[in-house]
Amino acid sequence: MGDVEVSEWCRIERSFSSFKIIPINDDDDTLHSEGTDFSPVDDGVVVDEKKDTDVVKEIESLLPITESRKGNAYTAAFHLLSSGIGTPALVLPFAFTSLGWSWGIVVLTVIFAWRLYTMWLLVHLHETLNGTRYSKYLQLAIVAFGEKLGKCLSIFPTMYLSGGTCVMSIIAGGRTLQLFYNTICENDQHCLHKSLSGAQWFLVFVCLAILIAQFFPNLNSLAWVSFVGSILGVTYFTMIWALSIAKGRPNGVTYNPSDNVTTTMAQFRAVLNGVAIVAIAFRGHNLVLEIQGTLPTNPKHPTKTRMWRGVIASYSLIAMCVFPLAIGGYWAYGNMMPANGIMGAIAKYHRESTPKWLIGTIYMMVVIQCLCSFQIYAMPVFDNLERIYVSRHLKACPRWVRSCIKLFFGGLTYFISVAFPFLGSLAAFVGGIALPLSLVYPCFMWISIKKPQRNSLMYCLNMFLGCLGILISVVQVAGALWNLVIDKLDANFFNP
Repeated sequence: MGDVEVSEWCRIERSFSSFKIIPINDDDDTLHSEGTDFSPVDDGVVVDEKKDTDVVKEIESLLPITESRKGNAYTAAFHLLSSGIGTPALVLPFAFTSLGWSWGIVVLTVIFAWRLYTMWLLVHLHETLNGTRYSKYLQLAIVAFGEKLGKCLSIFPTMYLSGGTCVMSIIAGGRTLQLFYNTICENDQHCLHKSLSGAQWFLVFVCLAILIAQFFPNLNSLAWVSFVGSILGVTYFTMIWALSIAKGRPNGVTYNPSDNVTTTMAQFRAVLNGVAIVAIAFRGHNLVLEIQGTLPTNPKHPTKTRMWRGVIASYSLIAMCVFPLAIGGYWAYGNMMPANGIMGAIAKYHRESTPKWLIGTIYMMVVIQCLCSFQIYAMPVFDNLERIYVSRHLKACPRWVRSCIKLFFGGLTYFISVAFPFLGSLAAFVGGIALPLSLVYPCFMWISIKKPQRNSLMYCLNMFLGCLGILISVVQVAGALWNLVIDKLDANFFNP
């Protein structure tokens, strides 16, 4: 790249505030039209669109998410399943203790169907008829809501759902490693005395995660990692709910939600908490466009067809895992379900009667699945950090730069996980703030971009769901704050 082009790019970069998202083509894809690109205006001079298009195409081709577009419906399904299934869903049976049988199943079904519908919206908004592809959630938000509002609405949720999920994976994986070690040691006090501290277990997990990340330069290359995470996720979910049912119900199990509370206000708080647990049990919407960005496209075979096949396959398996676990777990333990979920119930009621090797196997599967999901959720962060280098130098990041970026991110997430090991207690609150990204924004994006006729079915449906989602988000945040005030947050800073 010559000095003139570098100078031109610097001028383009300085005028970033005047950018607007308009179509660009991919080098390796046959799109529907020639398309145009970002068109900033600097001091009244229009920058040459052809040259600008070439620069943007080159940058996109060097970043981890859009570097390789050789995926297919199977790899998309693996990515979606590995990122969509995780430890938050293990707490679902506890939500039923406040919602009861009927409302628990209704809320779980409605949230699941709602998320599947908004997934359909995102899949169909990824690629327009003229060939524009939005491979990042932020890009689509800017197109739908404008640059300022789009960034304001989507930057924090996407950052939290990427980096925050990595932090939660460290906390869950590190603690599960400790449980695995304690299970192996069992009653051997000498062995237990040699156990690492919580911070050290977190460090072991982070080191493993970053070591794995060094071998996978882009999102499409993570297909086999996602495959392993998907298989292990489905396996340990099935093992957990099957084990709970097979062991039978402990004595004294009841199913009346009012048995756990003494006042009407306490029951109302419990219901809000139950809805929040169900709402944040599913995840992965912030990665849908990125995953779809790994698929090739051409006029006859747009990405939405293959991507939707992957969504149906992955969500079918997620439903086969989540619904039996929630319903079977509540049947097995009822109101005796502890707040830390079904794994805590197994350890509390069936630890002595369950083979040590079986418990240890489940723990290890949880750890490996957390390592796999860490890779997927970290990729958008790597992409954003690498974009800084690529935009300045207009060339791919050298291997040592990528390694440094991943080490920096690993160190940052480790510090946060050790400094704030109680983040799980804030999941309902922060999850409520990020909830619109999954339930609300896709509905309003469809109205803004597709412009359905006012009072048509799609217009009314999306407007209703968008407004209802905002209400649920506000109520969830308020309920989470209420619970934190009443229950008093145990903020054990730097004491995992």
